[in-house]
Amino acid sequence: MTGALAAGCSLLVLTTAGCGAADMTKQASPFANAQGAKTVTLSVQSWVGAQANVAVAQYLLEHELGYRVDTVQVDEVPAWDALSQGRVDAILEDWGHPEQEQRYVKDKKTIVNGGGLGVTGHIGWFVPTYFAKQHPDVTNWKNLNKYADQLRTPESGGKGQLLDGSPSYVTNDKALVKNLDLDLQVVFAGSEAAQITQMRQFAKEKKPFLTYWYSPQWLFKKVPMTEVKLPAYKEGCDADPEKVACAYPHTPLQKYLNTDFAKSGGKAADFLKKFKWTTEDQNEVSLMIADQKLTPEEAARKWAEGHESTWKAWLPK
Repeated sequence: MTGALAAGCSLLVLTTAGCGAADMTKQASPFANAQGAKTVTLSVQSWVGAQANVAVAQYLLEHELGYRVDTVQVDEVPAWDALSQGRVDAILEDWGHPEQEQRYVKDKKTIVNGGGLGVTGHIGWFVPTYFAKQHPDVTNWKNLNKYADQLRTPESGGKGQLLDGSPSYVTNDKALVKNLDLDLQVVFAGSEAAQITQMRQFAKEKKPFLTYWYSPQWLFKKVPMTEVKLPAYKEGCDADPEKVACAYPHTPLQKYLNTDFAKSGGKAADFLKKFKWTTEDQNEVSLMIADQKLTPEEAARKWAEGHESTWKAWLPK
């Protein structure tokens, strides 16, 4: 995700590991830039929303347009480097990386914006709705210290726990805790999957918890959560990572393509530029993968069978 959004982590991923995937940019795809080969190489990151994007794009590229799709698992920032170098052709869900945009899109012009994904991403702090109903004032950050004792865990060192995902996510949480003078300790679960496991366990036991979380995300359907209001986001309030004392922004998620691929990638490039769906679409596929345990291909096929009118519009004329 980016300075403000680390939450999402998305590219193309066919695994369910955490967002902190190993950097594989040095392992060039065996199909990348193969002369005459009808292939597409997509960057993959590990959160399930990204898997959903990739699964559907891959399924349609292969079954409707006849491409072979290769995927490479890369963390968010290294993915931009790989995209610039042509090691991958596209990133399907970026949560905003201003430095990389400046360097590669505006200055070097090796990457182009591929259009909006159709989904707006947002990171925030959340408590389970059952806890918010019991204590309505917990949804204002100014009252969090009042509940620190109830949020304490063995891992939080005597303070209330603020549960985060992977240390590789870009978050402002440590700065927020410090700058808002909160009696909280950021505790990393290690991955999206591990964080979900902890949250579901807390919910099963009806325990209070406070977590860094993001939408779109399928878990909201299983564990209803209510956002805690942080100081309002204003443009530039998160410019200095050490001084952040404001909420995370709402970010329309973007696709990015390698410039050469965007120009000469034929029907695949046209298709990826047109690929645009809703939060509901993404959550539907994510739920099938993460909760119903369908393979990404099975989930993509099932979604495609029920949404033909949506994806037909993405196919080149």
